[in-house]
Amino acid sequence: MRWIMEILTIRQYDQAVIELGQNDPIMNKLINVIGDLEVTMRPDFFRSLVRSMIGQQISVQAADAIFGRLDVLLDKRITAESVNGATDEQLRAIGLSRRKVTYLRDLAAKVDSDDVSLDQLHDLDNETVIKQLTSIKGIGKWTAEMFLIFSLARMNVLAVDDIGIQRGAKWLYGVDQSERRNLLIEKKPIWSPHLTIASFYLWEIVHLDFERRFASIDDI
Repeated sequence: MRWIMEILTIRQYDQAVIELGQNDPIMNKLINVIGDLEVTMRPDFFRSLVRSMIGQQISVQAADAIFGRLDVLLDKRITAESVNGATDEQLRAIGLSRRKVTYLRDLAAKVDSDDVSLDQLHDLDNETVIKQLTSIKGIGKWTAEMFLIFSLARMNVLAVDDIGIQRGAKWLYGVDQSERRNLLIEKKPIWSPHLTIASFYLWEIVHLDFERRFASIDDI
């Protein structure tokens, strides 16, 4: 694996990927079909959390538009200080709901006061990071797990409640929708310590539209 700036490259013949495939033959079929992966990371911690908050319960397109307007409003410097410097009226005018303005205020306040020290998150274990981040209004476990993956580059995280991961698992293993979460829980000890890599490959099923294009992995 190589992480250059904001791109994490996962190669099919990395030792971690080989081990994942050896532990799960069906996952190995998927790895062989997809090959290498390039994943866009979010190394700016504050910016990453703001983007996740904005994206809650709205479409990706709407979230991207609002985040873009926030970027312009704050002169491309999305920080606790710049958020604190914007008025509620300015934040509402770019499309943020009152609730999300409250969330951003709480995030900025906790970071500004060092109640949550973003610079120290690298040194904490996964559960402690989740505990700290979920103390902020508007950040739940899923958002914290996405932060672990895309900002801290933790390689052993599986968000079992992520809909994209569940969809990928349902298609790959041919289980009913009601069984997909339990399947992920059962797979955790098999995929560990490479849960994040498994997640990337399951997300790729959705990104490549395999669910619509193919009945199963054996049809590719």
